This record gives sequence, C-alpha cells and structure tokens, in this order.
Amino acid sequence: MRIVSLLPSATEIIYALGLGDSLVGVSHDCDFPSEVSQKPRLSQALVNLDMPSDEIDAIVREQLHNGLSVYHLDATLLQQLEPDLILTQELCEVCAPSYDQVLEAAKILEGKTKVVSLEPNTLEDILGNIQLVGELTEREHYAQSYIQALRERIDHIRQITEDLDERPKVGCIEWLSPVMIGGHWVPQMVEYAGGEDWLGETSEPSREVAWGDILTYNPDILVFMPCGFNVERTLEEMDLVIEREGWQELKAVKEGQIYVVDGSSYFNRPGPRIVTGLEMMAQMIHPEYFRGLAPAGSLMRIAFEKLE
Repeated sequence: MRIVSLLPSATEIIYALGLGDSLVGVSHDCDFPSEVSQKPRLSQALVNLDMPSDEIDAIVREQLHNGLSVYHLDATLLQQLEPDLILTQELCEVCAPSYDQVLEAAKILEGKTKVVSLEPNTLEDILGNIQLVGELTEREHYAQSYIQALRERIDHIRQITEDLDERPKVGCIEWLSPVMIGGHWVPQMVEYAGGEDWLGETSEPSREVAWGDILTYNPDILVFMPCGFNVERTLEEMDLVIEREGWQELKAVKEGQIYVVDGSSYFNRPGPRIVTGLEMMAQMIHPEYFRGLAPAGSLMRIAFEKLE
C-alpha cells in the first residue's frame, strides 16, 4: 500500500503501526519521527513559525475570511506518488490542508485512491483514529495491541487522580496573541490529570478569550502550549503575556506555577504522543504523585520576579 499523510498526527500513527516504508509523501510540518524528513513533501504553508504570533494570526484570518487556504498543496506531485490512501483532516483549517482541498487535488488521480479524514475531538477519538488507520492498512490487530498499551497509561493516571479532593484550576494557553484557550482534548487532559479547566470545553474548538477572562479566572496553574511551538519558540514571545496588566497579580505567577511545554509534540497533535502530554499534565498538576514523566526538553517551569 502507498500512503500519503497530510497530517503530522497521522504520520506519527503510520510509524507507530510499523508502516513507515509504505509512506510515500507527507505534509510540510510532519517532523516526527526523524525518518520522515526523507519523505517527499506535498504542502507548503503561507506562514512560518518564525513570524510573530500576531502576524501569523492576521495572515491566517485574512486567508480564511477570503475563503482561501493557508496551504499550497502540490497536486502534480500527488499524482506522481500514486497513493492508494490519503490521510487528511477537517477538524482545523489552520492545522493542515483541508479535506475539500485534498479532494480537489485528488481528482486528477487515476484508480481508486481513498481519501480519509481523521476528526478526533477527545482522547478516546484519538485512540479510535489509531484503530481506523490500522483497519485501513490491514494492521488492525497491531493497532489494537498498541491502543491497549496507551489505554493502560491513561488508566494509570486516572486511577490516581479520580478521587483526589484537591483539583487545581488550570489555564491552558494555546496561542499568545491573541490569547486563545485550548479546546478539544486539552480540557479532558486536565480533568484526567486531576485538575479543572473552566475556560476550555472538551470536544469544542480552541477559542479566543479576552485577557480580562484570564484575570477573572485567576488559575492556580498556567500552561503555555502554543500550537506548533516548542518550548524555546514559546519563550521567545512570553513578553506578549507577562507585560500585560495584572500578570503579576495572577495566583499562578505568585506561586510559581507557570509552565511552558512543547505544545507541538505533546498537546496540539492528536496522535500517539498525546498520552505523553497527559502524563506531563499530571506531573504539572500533581507533582506529589507524578515525577519524571516529561521527555527531556519538553517542559519548563518558570518563576517570574515581581517588577518594580
């Protein structure tokens, strides 16, 4: 089978199921595992993550307002690769080439190429996507075993946290300018890890909030996980929030409960590593029970001195 993945999370699923040799093409932002760097790339983004957050947001909003995509998809290369299966998504117009865009490009393909859209909204949906890819690629039994191992890790976290009386309020920042709160599976990760997220809503999209909403919420813990950013990239733009009025008065700031994580790898992508993200969340919320679960370089706790 010849597979094209236009979604980083789908690419990670493909490799997790031992199908890397069947992958003939990927999107521009598929970067894990490292072997994927050798695969042909079928998409290009109109923005790059070196741009300031507000500039990225402005370009994306203008494109979507005009009914345009924020990606270019190489239909000619797609035809040359002759895939049997194309994996894409409809969940987010900003995350990857859209399902409709892929369908349009796939019209020039001959034969019976199957285009499948992966649409997870919860942790359970993500596991379901792994099962679906397993079925589509005749690796369903391998997928079942892999999912079972992931479920055991999820269940381990939940067994420890489900009866805890102390459930800190957590704020999950998924974009810095404008400020956006993580949705879909992120509030569920907070819940499973033993916290409460009153700003996000499980299975609902991420959403923009006013800074005043953050001040009113006054979380015990703030986790910065900008979409597509790693820890170093997020730190470059932390001034966008720490210079805002009221920052120093937030409970999370006063108590040193500010975390920056590798959002791109462990929180934004609905793939296998989301379970590692859950473990990281548990470590941040309840370090008295969870330690050493974050991969090297994936999480940083930051203390901010009060400005005079």
